[in-house]
Amino acid sequence: MKPERAAAHREFLRGAGWDDQPCVPMAGDASPRRYYRLESGEGTPLHGAVLMDDPEGGAAACGRFAALSEHLTGLGIRAPRVLDCNLDQGLLLLEDLGLDHLAALLERTPDVEPACYEAAVDLLVELRQHAPPDSLSFEGVVHRIEPYDMGPLLREAALFAEWWLPGAGAAADPSALEEYLALIRDALAEVSPCRDVLVLRDYHAENLLWLAGTGGKPWQRVGVLDYQDALAGHSAYDLVSLLEDARRDTTIALRNAMHTRYTVRTGMSPGDRSGFAEVCAALAAQRNLKIIGVFARLCLRDGKPAYLDLIPRVWDHLLRDLSHPHLHSLARWVRKHAPEPTQEVRARLRDGCNA
Repeated sequence: MKPERAAAHREFLRGAGWDDQPCVPMAGDASPRRYYRLESGEGTPLHGAVLMDDPEGGAAACGRFAALSEHLTGLGIRAPRVLDCNLDQGLLLLEDLGLDHLAALLERTPDVEPACYEAAVDLLVELRQHAPPDSLSFEGVVHRIEPYDMGPLLREAALFAEWWLPGAGAAADPSALEEYLALIRDALAEVSPCRDVLVLRDYHAENLLWLAGTGGKPWQRVGVLDYQDALAGHSAYDLVSLLEDARRDTTIALRNAMHTRYTVRTGMSPGDRSGFAEVCAALAAQRNLKIIGVFARLCLRDGKPAYLDLIPRVWDHLLRDLSHPHLHSLARWVRKHAPEPTQEVRARLRDGCNA
C-alpha cells in the first residue's frame, strides 16, 4: 500500500473511532477494491467492522454501494450496514457480517448444502416481490438503477470474442463477430425488455454469507456482498449465477431441485416454467460467455492468470446451456469459432500474460 493511502486510512479510521484497532487485509477479488477487517475493542457493540477501499471508483462507486446497502437492508435483506464513510476518498466502514462464506462453509460441512441453497433461492424469491427502484440516493447524491437490457448484455457477451478468441489464437473476423452478436441478440430478445427485479449480478457462494442466530425467516440467514453493480433486469439472472458457479461445482440434482423450488415459490404455472427454463439457458449462456471473456482479460490485460484455471468449469456450464434447443444456432457458432479451454490453450494465454 502506498504511504499516502495508508495515511488516508489512518485519518478516516481515527475520525470513525477505529484508529486503534488491528486492520487486517482480506482476500481480494477481481476488482481494484480492497477490504480490511478491523477487530473491535472491549465494549464495542459490534464484533468488528470492514474497511472498503475503492480509490478508483471514488465517491460515485462508494455512494452507489452505500445506497444499495441501505435499500437492501430496508427490505430485510442482510447486507452490511454503512457505519461511516469518506466518499471523496473512496472509503467506507461497513458492518462485519462474519467469515462464513457459503463456499468455505460448504467445503467444511457439505451436508448443509441443501439448506444453504434453499435459503439463497428463497432470498431471491423474496427480492422478486419488490419492484426495482428507478434510483437510490445516499448523502444527497442520486444513483440511477440502469436497465440490464440489450446494451449491457451485448457488451458483456462481446468480451468473449474480444478477449478469449484472440487469446486462444482464434480471433473472429468482422463478419463472424457480427453474426455472433446477432445470435446473442436473438437469444436474449425476450429478456431485454424485462425489469422485474433488482439484479445483484454476482450472486454466488463466495459472495454469500451464512449467518448464525439471526432469527427471522430462513432466507435471512443469508448475507449478501458485492452488489454495487446491481441493475434492473430479469429475475432469472441471479438464479443462474447461483447455480452455475464459476468457483464451485453443483450437481444436476441440486440445480434441478433449486430451479424447481424457485419456480414453485414464485407461483409459476407449468406453461410459464417452460418459458422460464428457456430464459435461464439464454441468460446463463450470456453470463458464461462474459465470464470466459473477463477471465481471459484478467490474464492478458491485468496480469492475473489464476482465473484461467476456472474456465474449464465455466465452459462445461456453457456447453450445457447451449444444448437448449433455443440456442442451437449460437451453439453451432461457438463450436465453429471458439477453441475449448484445453491445457494447451490456457498455456497460450498464460504466455500472453507473461509477455
